[in-house]
Amino acid sequence: MKPQQIWESPVEWSCSRGIWGLGVITLLIYTGGQILWPEVGSNAETVMALLGLVMVLVQGKDIRRSAALWLLLAVVMVQVLAWVLGYFHHPQWVADNPQVDRLAKLFVFIAVAWWLGGSTRNTLLAWGLAVAGLILASVVQGDGLQEWVRGLEGHRVGFGVRNYQHGAMLFGVALLGLTVFAFRIMAPGRWRAVRVIGWCLIFLLTVIAVMIGQTRAVLLALALSLPFVLLIWLLSMRLLGGGRLNRRLLVMGSGIALLVVLGAGTLLKGPLMERVSKESQVIDMLLEGQIDDIPYTSIGIRIHSWQAAFEWIQERPIVGWGGTGRRLVIDHTPWLPASVKQDFGHLHNYFLEIWVAYGLIGVGVIGALASWVGLATWRAWRGGVLPGDMALFGAGFFLYWLVVNQFESYNSFWTGVYVHNLVVGGLVTHYWRWQQESRRTPPPAQCSSECPQ
Repeated sequence: MKPQQIWESPVEWSCSRGIWGLGVITLLIYTGGQILWPEVGSNAETVMALLGLVMVLVQGKDIRRSAALWLLLAVVMVQVLAWVLGYFHHPQWVADNPQVDRLAKLFVFIAVAWWLGGSTRNTLLAWGLAVAGLILASVVQGDGLQEWVRGLEGHRVGFGVRNYQHGAMLFGVALLGLTVFAFRIMAPGRWRAVRVIGWCLIFLLTVIAVMIGQTRAVLLALALSLPFVLLIWLLSMRLLGGGRLNRRLLVMGSGIALLVVLGAGTLLKGPLMERVSKESQVIDMLLEGQIDDIPYTSIGIRIHSWQAAFEWIQERPIVGWGGTGRRLVIDHTPWLPASVKQDFGHLHNYFLEIWVAYGLIGVGVIGALASWVGLATWRAWRGGVLPGDMALFGAGFFLYWLVVNQFESYNSFWTGVYVHNLVVGGLVTHYWRWQQESRRTPPPAQCSSECPQ
């Protein structure tokens, strides 16, 4: 197969051939190497992002007027505003510069969408490469295969990716994607048997990885997002009329998935139940309103840090405390114990961190970004450009991402930024393609009184 057949050229926009090749190479290095080899992946990300943004501005034509770029400008202005106002209000606590990359890094998806070229094939290839990189990284990073063995013995593991929560989060996204795209992978065609066997093996690995990661937020997010996508799929089949093939694939895929989950769950039942029920007393105290008496356990630290964050938010709810806001809450809340100040530098809740740092203005911009991506996904799907399973994955990912970021600030770390930009970039590239096709295809003529009857 020729290289150009593997990675498609831009569908609805043009890019200089040499620059296109360089951009695609850096995108693939970033996609497959960010987890496996972070130093190389980060450098590739920088080149890919800067080059992609330049090409959008230079050769993007209608794309450069996209709301994504206006939102990027808005987050830069919000961060500069918070920094300037903080300089006058609390100069002893502000950073040397506005640190605009804190929110701007969430807009690397603009470059990702550009290099994906509006192509479904390119998007699926990039997402598949990310899963392959994650699985390979889990074998060569940390303690390698020994870490899998320790996990199967009941210990909590993180696969060498920052900490336990981040490794589990990454495998949770992979599990969601493998579930949604099971029909596509198992569809009739060449190498079907190989594809089905490969899916079963990778699905088994991701299920085990999520379970031995023992991260309650990830388990909760999957417990909500997986039934959510199933409900949407069933409703769409009912409304649109599902064929016999879909029902047969549903039975086959569901049966395999159920066997895998039940088998892995039985093997790891003891550690999982211990992990889930470990802080039941803390949850009971929270439900009874005994917040001040909650001990500083894993959940307790989150609750107390959120309580402290709200105290700071009440002082500057509109514009926030600037980019160092989350650190200020931890370091300068007098009643937080020294152990928390020493061991933690963030609030375990991304949305609270945005509110503390940039106020309601910052929360509004992030909310506008989420709303725009959701609307863009809907329009691309309704326009027939975004495949149904990709739209379904986008919906499930939105719920998953919303839940996990309530308990860990993933979007504040490279792992979350990586996932965010790859997924959002894959959705937005189809939206831009739909926009370009809509502009190129004139609307049907409206009949006037002079039209022949």
